[in-house]
Amino acid sequence: MLRTLRKHEDEPRRQPEADALLVPGLPRILRDATGPWLRGFVAKHRQPEAKLYTDEATAYKNLGNHESVKHGVGEYVREQAHTNGIESFWSMLKRAHTGTFHKLSPKHLNRYVQEFAGKHNVRDSGTLEQMRGVVARLVGRNLLYNDLISDNGLPSGARSS
Repeated sequence: MLRTLRKHEDEPRRQPEADALLVPGLPRILRDATGPWLRGFVAKHRQPEAKLYTDEATAYKNLGNHESVKHGVGEYVREQAHTNGIESFWSMLKRAHTGTFHKLSPKHLNRYVQEFAGKHNVRDSGTLEQMRGVVARLVGRNLLYNDLISDNGLPSGARSS
């Protein structure tokens, strides 16, 4: 399941369930969200000169070239610092979950996240340009049924009989 943010100030903060997967602002699925691990992940995937904007989560402390906004006290934007772009991305994914997919299993969550990352990255392109890009990326790629159903260590969420 995806970790969700509070939608309203009067809604209590929720702790993620023990089996929750954290999906950071990169199209990756993480099983560990401790500060040291997350800082290592960011260091590995971030370009050294890139400025990082986050919320006030303690896991992001000591990242260098970093600014955070304090959602807990009602601060959502401070000059260039905000998390609106990534929150918009997750909002679109959650809407697709409700309206199109109806269920996102942990086994295939990475595929859904990758699909939406691709859509998000071409959102400003015209329809024909988007279609050309999709077709070009499909050349030489196959998703075989055996690969789709193979065990990747995550539950499929299917009902057992």
